[in-house]
This record gives sequence, C-alpha cells and structure tokens, in this order.
Amino acid sequence: MVDQAMSGEIAVVDLLARKRDGGQLTGEEISYLIRGYHDGRVLDSQMAALLMAINWRGLSRSETSFLTQALVDSGRALDLRPVVPMAADKHSTGGVSDKTTLVVAPLVAACGLPVAKMAGRGLSFTGGTLDKLESFPGLRVELTESEFLHTLERVGLVIGGQSPDLAPAEGKLYALRNLTATVPNIGLIASSIMAKKLAAGAQVIVLDVKAGSGAFCKTESEAVDLARLMVEIGQSAGRQVAATISRMDQPLGRAVGNTLEVQEAIATLRGHGPEDVLELSLHLASQMILLSGLYADQAAASARLQRALEDSTALDKLAQMVEVQGGRSADVYHPENLASAPYVETLRAQRAGYVTAVDALKVGVACLTLGAGRTKKDQSIDHAAGIVLHAKRGSYVGVSDALAEIHCSDDRKLGRARELLEDAFAWGEEPPGEIALIASATVL
Repeated sequence: MVDQAMSGEIAVVDLLARKRDGGQLTGEEISYLIRGYHDGRVLDSQMAALLMAINWRGLSRSETSFLTQALVDSGRALDLRPVVPMAADKHSTGGVSDKTTLVVAPLVAACGLPVAKMAGRGLSFTGGTLDKLESFPGLRVELTESEFLHTLERVGLVIGGQSPDLAPAEGKLYALRNLTATVPNIGLIASSIMAKKLAAGAQVIVLDVKAGSGAFCKTESEAVDLARLMVEIGQSAGRQVAATISRMDQPLGRAVGNTLEVQEAIATLRGHGPEDVLELSLHLASQMILLSGLYADQAAASARLQRALEDSTALDKLAQMVEVQGGRSADVYHPENLASAPYVETLRAQRAGYVTAVDALKVGVACLTLGAGRTKKDQSIDHAAGIVLHAKRGSYVGVSDALAEIHCSDDRKLGRARELLEDAFAWGEEPPGEIALIASATVL
C-alpha cells in the first residue's frame, strides 16, 4: 500500500526491488509511480529500472490495466459526447503500406457513424497516417481541441495528431522506452496504445493487430495475445472494443510511401483499388459499424458499406475532411495532381518464376532509404518517395518483367534502395499456397 513513507525515495526503491524480484504492484502504487514520473518526483533512472524489471518479469493483467488507467489519468480525457452521440476509432499496430485508415474512416463516417481518430507519425520502416495525410498540400493535422471537435461535428470525420495534454505521461514513458531498449513488452505496448485510445474519447474502438515479418508481432499467437489484452483493457473501461489479426508478411496493396499510398487509398474508395486493401478495409469498417449497433448483422453492414463505395459518399466524406482541415478537396478527386517524384526507375526481374514472398520489412527499409520514412522523430520526409509493386506473392514473372517502380527525389538513393528491394523478393518454380490476409477471427 502507499503510505506517507512513499513520499521518500526509499519507498520508490522498494517498489523497484519488488518488481525486480517478480512481485506485483497495486493500482495505487502504479498510479503513484506514473504521477511521480510525470511531475519529476520519480527520476528517469528509477523509471528506467522499473521498465527493465517489467521487461524481465512482465506485467500481470491487472497491472497492465492499472498502468493504462494511470497513463490516462496523467492528463485529461476528451469528451466527444457534446458533439456527437457516439464516435468510433480504429487503430493499427503498424506495418508497411497500411493505408486502411484512409479508406475505413471515410467509409464508416459515410454510413452514419462519426469517426474521431488521433493518429501518429511514421518511425523507421512503418508509415504514419499523419504523414500520409500531409501529402495533401495545406492539410493540417496538428489541431487544437476546438478544431478537432469542430471538424468532427461538421464532417463526422476528423483525423489529427495526439493532443499533448491527453495521456501526457504515455509520451514521456514511450520516449524513455526507446532510450532503454524496453519497447518490446506486450503489457507496455498494450497500455501505451489503449491509454491513447481511451483518452481520445471514442466509445467504439476496432484494433487491427498485425502479424508477420513487417510487424512487431512476428507470429499470429503473439498478435492474438496482444489483441486479447487490449480488448480486455478497453472493455474494462466501458468501451466497445474488438480486434482483428491481419498478416503483414508482404506490403498491403501495391503502393508503399506517403503520396503513393494516398492515391491507392483513393482508388480503393473509387472501387478499383487492390483486393487486399479493400478486403481488410471492409472487414474493419463492418466491425466498427456492428460494434456501434448501427446495423444489426453482417449482411446489413456489408450492404451499407458497399453502397457508400458505389455512390461515392465515402470519397466525398474524405474530400470534406481534407477541405475543412485546410487542404483542397479537388486533390481527392484528382489525386494525380499530388506531388510526384522526379526520378522513377523500374526494377526488372533477372529470372523467370513465381514470386513466393515479398518481405514487408525489406520493402519498408528500402522506402526508408528513399526518404519516405524517418529514423528520428523530428526528421523531414519526402512525401513523393516510395515503391509501387508490380509483382506480389503468387505472381508469375518472366525475365525482364517489371517487379516494381522506385520513386525518388534524389537519384543518389536509387542504387541502395534497388539492392534492398531486389533482396525482398523470393522465388520458386511452383506457385506458393495461399495465405489468408485476415489471419484470425475477430477477438471480442
């Protein structure tokens, strides 16, 4: 229990020692530690020691819930109910070329369920929704709370950056995790994600948990464990939450890179995007609608989503959001006018055969080399840089057939990116067996 002695440093040391030795912390103790770290009473060195002990010993289910709530309580939580009676949010655990938010959010909003999403930026080989949206000239993602709520009320759809006063201790803790090699812990990951989701105020939350070479969770079993934990946290906080496990062994769709992915998302909203992007987007969108109670069954939800694609109301919804957030709606209807790279090189096959794999991680690193991603938080990116795949798993390719296009604004980067991209393709004499994109049933 927390008593008066905890005001001294020795009590913090006792808590660290207990966690180091495999013991558990109470909700009150975890809350004290997070409050103390946020206001400076708990030192960076002490919190670093706690994080290392957690990575070594793990967090129990109850400790993870306590930590999530403590992170939420470190700031203020957004209340969306004065603006809309119900709002939904969708989160992906990250991967390569995952542009589904740009499809799912306007689709769901067009069906009558408002979507309020606070998104993040890309780091390393994973792309960020905010970076993709900034491919629209003039569009603002750093919104004040009043701007965020105004856009939600006016359009029924808003995507902005994380407000600094929502779960502020989470951002401070995540920065320390990066510095201390303590990011890959399921309890810390779950609490980090869900603290931001809960603070952002949506009552309906759908999680897309990635598994595969281009994801944090390399196996489906790891992804299921993370999904179940996040769903439990959300449900215990009174939210409607579900999770889907999807594969990230190869890039989603064909476009990898910010502007290229925006253009592919728009093509999907027009009904002629890649099949895998459409399949996953419709699945996630239907889960959001079903959780909200807007439609009673899968058939009704699917029919409504299909209508939003066919009558262009989903595309119109994206255009409205872009306009209200400072961009030009015309760029949604004419995405070919968005910035393009001055250098485009075609990577051609040196042999004939079936493509048995396209390693998502290697493609992501190749894009990072081109400037489409960042290695440091404040690093600028080249929105026009990226890769368009012409061949994916299962494709038969002849000698000299196009494998991919490499888009870049600096031709000095082409050689290294080409080497990385060539290494991403695996070959075989026979076609590979099919792997389902949606790897597991919905976790409720």
